[in-house]
Amino acid sequence: MKAPDRAAVRAALMLVDEHSRGVPFRPFASQFAIADTLAAYAVQDEYVRLQKEQRRVVAKGYKIGLTSARMQAMCRIDSPIAGVVLDDRLHASGARLTRADYGRLGLEFEIAVKMGRDLGGGPLTVADVANAVDQVCPAIEIVDDRHCDYGSLDVLSLIADNSWNAGIVLGAFQSDWPDLAEIEGFVSLDGQTTDRGRGRDVLDHPFHAVAWLAEHLAKSGGALRAGDIVMTGSIVTTKFPENPCRFRFELSGLGAVEVLVA
Repeated sequence: MKAPDRAAVRAALMLVDEHSRGVPFRPFASQFAIADTLAAYAVQDEYVRLQKEQRRVVAKGYKIGLTSARMQAMCRIDSPIAGVVLDDRLHASGARLTRADYGRLGLEFEIAVKMGRDLGGGPLTVADVANAVDQVCPAIEIVDDRHCDYGSLDVLSLIADNSWNAGIVLGAFQSDWPDLAEIEGFVSLDGQTTDRGRGRDVLDHPFHAVAWLAEHLAKSGGALRAGDIVMTGSIVTTKFPENPCRFRFELSGLGAVEVLVA
């Protein structure tokens, strides 16, 4: 593997330091001459490598962000992005999160898939992805935007910061699933429904997001591997808990996932 350049290493070390000190997020791509997504993902790779080394963890899969029109409008970015999910940040439904552990805790409500076989790049259809997916479940992504000013957010800095992934909460995986384009999802806060969306809000079908990720990984010689977990993107906008509460995300015909916030 090609060694990262010095700018990528410096940017990754800066991210480790700022996360450890609780520094608010600020755009930094220009500071390190990160001029394109290739350079941004190089920083992400080095940042993730440092986290693996320091926390003695391994990658368990990926998150895909900005796959719905609502999320793209919120972040003012018009294309999907990817990040890596590490194994010490996997949680089962009912997980308890403490807001003080994050710069600013955000929750996103998604359909997660578990790969049953490897999936490389190339033009991929929904059927191609369906044949490679083993199981699906309702899931909540934990994000930490560190109080970002969304008016100044740039996609390169966001990508470099591992696309803000701070973990995932998974419901029970199912081997049979309904039409994921038509499936409806309901977000409730302390028992009251506050938002809803459909699977088709994610690039018209969540498996299109998986195809995008497979093609993205193939550009650097990678692939989705059997056993990888993939978060396909939030069907609604990010929710930022301000008080102790309970969030529940239910997908019709697929079950639910819950998280408690302290």
